[in-house]
Amino acid sequence: MSPTRIVPAQIASAKTLRRSMTNGEKRLWRELKEFRSHYHIHVRKQAPIGQYVADFAIHELKLIIEIDGEHHFTETGQIRDAQRDAWFVSQGFETLRFTTGDLDDVNACIETILRHPRLQARVT
Repeated sequence: MSPTRIVPAQIASAKTLRRSMTNGEKRLWRELKEFRSHYHIHVRKQAPIGQYVADFAIHELKLIIEIDGEHHFTETGQIRDAQRDAWFVSQGFETLRFTTGDLDDVNACIETILRHPRLQARVT
């Protein structure tokens, strides 16, 4: 499979999003960036993939981690997420979603991520 083309506007958008992460995203990022030293897994924050920007991405495992705020629960948000997820699946990615409320317990989120089948071979 050839790499997806990254739209230049998405690169600019990703840079902006990196500077304006929510508190929950920042807490999760502090944990995820440690995956590199502990498990030799590189996690990118606000990663442009095709026409989208994933909150967090592990490219080598084709795993996306999304944090869903309240706009994701509107009808429009759910339609956009379904289209986005379908496109990611067509590219071989899988999306793991958390709500902003889930981030109240970041350790539980990290445990869920580490138990994901795409990570199991790497962390055991």
